[in-house]
Amino acid sequence: MNQVMACCLYPFFPFKNLTVMSAKGVSFRESKYSVKESIDRLHSFLLQHGATIYARIDQQAEVNKTGLHLMPLEFILFGNPKGGGPLMVGNPLIALDLPLKVIAWEDDQKKVWLAWNESQYIEERYSMQHNPGSVLNLDTIIDTALK
Repeated sequence: MNQVMACCLYPFFPFKNLTVMSAKGVSFRESKYSVKESIDRLHSFLLQHGATIYARIDQQAEVNKTGLHLMPLEFILFGNPKGGGPLMVGNPLIALDLPLKVIAWEDDQKKVWLAWNESQYIEERYSMQHNPGSVLNLDTIIDTALK
């Protein structure tokens, strides 16, 4: 069993053993900001550029309510129907991956990371033509928001 799967199946599996770079179809970026500030910056950038924020979850707070300990981890769910709508019209199944989502977390070394689904992975999943300028491509958005 790989470490990513073991982490998901066994909540007591130590986070420090998680090999984050092994997740298929997921992009990662280190942030110089805290988890909260990273998501705050992304949240603000998205709103300034016409996105709708559908949810923001402090997953650390939610998990810690159960008596488990989770390092800082936040989730943001967002989109823009003008961009994602045509994709869903073309293939309603893509709604399984829309709205878009990003997580930010702190590892045991106090480094903060962001992760999101790679646009090319989503495109391949739904047999779409690769489009580097697609609304699915979050790389530039995240890089700009975290400057």
